Amino acid sequence: MTDLSQARQALKQHFGYESFRPGQEGVVEAILSGRDALAVMPTGAGKSVCYQVPGVVLNGLAIVVSPLVSLMGDQVRALLDAGIRGAYLNSTLTPGQQSTVLRRALDGAYQIMYVAPERLSDPRFIEFAREAAIPLVAVDEAHCVSQWGQDFRPSYLTIGDFIALLPTRPIVAAFTATATARVRADIMRLLDLRNPYEVVTGFDRPNLYFGVERLDPKRKIARIAAYALEHAGDSGIVYCSTRKDTDKVHAALLEAGIRSARYHAGMPTAERQESQRAFIADDAPVMVATNAFGMGIDKSNVRYVIHHNMPGSIEAYYQEAGRAGRDGEPSTCLLYWSDGDVSTCRFFIEQESGNEELSTEEAEAVRASRRRLLAAMTGYCHTTGCLRRYILDYFGEEAGTAPQADDVGAEGAPSAGCANCSNCAGEFESMDVTDTALAVMRCVQELHGRFGKGMVVDVLRGSQNAKLLDMHLEEAASYNTVNVPAAQVKEVIELLAASGYLLITEGTYPVVGLGPRAREAADEGFSLSMKRVLRKPERRRDGVGGGHVFGSSGAPAGDADPALFERLRTLRKQLADEAGKPPYIVFSDAALRDMCARKPATDEEFLEVSGVGATKLARYGEAFLAEIAAYEREGAGS
Repeated sequence: MTDLSQARQALKQHFGYESFRPGQEGVVEAILSGRDALAVMPTGAGKSVCYQVPGVVLNGLAIVVSPLVSLMGDQVRALLDAGIRGAYLNSTLTPGQQSTVLRRALDGAYQIMYVAPERLSDPRFIEFAREAAIPLVAVDEAHCVSQWGQDFRPSYLTIGDFIALLPTRPIVAAFTATATARVRADIMRLLDLRNPYEVVTGFDRPNLYFGVERLDPKRKIARIAAYALEHAGDSGIVYCSTRKDTDKVHAALLEAGIRSARYHAGMPTAERQESQRAFIADDAPVMVATNAFGMGIDKSNVRYVIHHNMPGSIEAYYQEAGRAGRDGEPSTCLLYWSDGDVSTCRFFIEQESGNEELSTEEAEAVRASRRRLLAAMTGYCHTTGCLRRYILDYFGEEAGTAPQADDVGAEGAPSAGCANCSNCAGEFESMDVTDTALAVMRCVQELHGRFGKGMVVDVLRGSQNAKLLDMHLEEAASYNTVNVPAAQVKEVIELLAASGYLLITEGTYPVVGLGPRAREAADEGFSLSMKRVLRKPERRRDGVGGGHVFGSSGAPAGDADPALFERLRTLRKQLADEAGKPPYIVFSDAALRDMCARKPATDEEFLEVSGVGATKLARYGEAFLAEIAAYEREGAGS
């Protein structure tokens, strides 16, 4: 039995923190007492500490299963910088290098080893693992094991088999930032977690501002470029749904004079690696990428994440948006979407070839699950209620269920709004579209669900197109009964589909039919509203849209001396470049701000800075103390 005091000592020595964050200590204590664990913590809540600290304290080699092959090098560099003996084993190493790592691991050279899930079925690795002393297997991004999650990976299904082959069963701990109750149950079953300590710390990220706006595709790029120019000193990620859009947005940003990189699976490996290096090293502050980039990104100073397209699920959106503000500093998450995004998501779902490991029935179950995920994501874009509340409800926080359809068209934001999202900040007005909605429902019923969205719109607006006239649809009772723009009618159809009143079928030619809640539209109290943007959201320089500014420890971020902060940031970049490591590994923005507030003058005072441990003091203390002292002298002399 390992004493928890050893864990606290390791936390201070290697990571520079006096105490664990909420949720961390319980997980660490459970693991050290020999109990399995399942931890669901939002990005930036410190999941990695929950297995890294036990990895240091326990005797033997802790195995961390992670899908993040391209980032394992950075993760291990961060461990080494904190004074922890780490290694990784994946396909980027030559066979000779892999042999060396395995040999050194058996000799006790490492405390923690990162491996890709595919490695667990390699006979050579299994042979090594059966010989090594492995007290802990930590599974990162554990939602990948579930077909109900947004990022299912069949290779994760081998983890349970691997553990069963070990002569002594290790403690098994699973970690994820996004998991509904159904996905959590899958994780426990498929990883065979035994009486696990389970913690869900909450999904709220109060330092993040959430904004949603429907924009014409042509206006999206201009808006993104304007935002990046306005926040030129900040690091940001722009997500696009296709490689083509990624290239187009990246080219536009370069043309606007914005230092940016791009990343998608169609690029050569060397080019992708260089893009990632440039972004992490702050040489290219903005990354334009598909969702092939970013899972597990540890870069803590990402100040904004902008989505050029709507993702396919709330899980995917929350995970990608959550890469902003990992250090707790105020950051911004903006989602720009258009009607075409929904169609693109539906296309991807239906065209997906599926995994060879899945039967036809299982593959169809995965597609059906992804259609449900997409409906919830569409609801997020349409809701007139608090965006933060919608996300929390979806993950079952407080309410315990996903948002119901009534939430989607609710009249206005709730009175107890978060004051830190575009809906609660009043950046739109709620427009009643009940009459249009009822007309749409009557038309769909009359057409017996045989036509797509475009034809429904044409009938309602009295179109004279040849196809409509050939089928005598101008004789329908609902013909020419709506006098609003086509785009608005299409949005009402999507809103009704997201709410369950209508059902848009899958396939190459989707048709619109009545949904499971169709009868409710006939009730006397039925109403529907949609958003109409009042003005372009005005962003404050700190990235927060509402009246509250959330800093890393509840203090306003503006407390830090901006001139000193820039000097320390420059020093951090210089030291990082000299050492060949990302600046955030040296110190996070939050640590730099704490230095600005404390202005330490001695080693003892420097150790009081949040995020400074003995290893960091020895490595960087002299340089940062000298820079702070020089700044103070110059200030006194002016």
